[in-house]
Amino acid sequence: MGEGREYISRPDEMGNIHIAEDVLAVMAAAAALEVEGVGSLAANLGNDIVEMLGGKKNLAKGVRVSTNEDGSLTVDIAILVQYGFVIPDVAKAVQEAVYTSVENMSGLTPECVNVNVSGVTFEKDARHS
Repeated sequence: MGEGREYISRPDEMGNIHIAEDVLAVMAAAAALEVEGVGSLAANLGNDIVEMLGGKKNLAKGVRVSTNEDGSLTVDIAILVQYGFVIPDVAKAVQEAVYTSVENMSGLTPECVNVNVSGVTFEKDARHS
């Protein structure tokens, strides 16, 4: 497999399927940005230092996918909520959208989806609409 990438594997009847954590993070980001009331993703999960220093461009800033010791999947996502929306309602909708998207597209079931609301924005990020 590629160097420096973390993969999540799942068995299949014909062998194993390896999915990069980055791919799962992009799935989660896309699902979150479709939720009404999400202004944008926030970059406060500590995984964007490489991007700030001129490293690879991260299409899923604010999303971290990790595998726990027991093999279960955890998704952490940081969002900015648009002004005027009820924050707990938006966060719950993001949890549901990310969970469903990752499960449907990858066949992997996240153990949990943690949503971190990092702030409020007054307009939707034009890059993600």
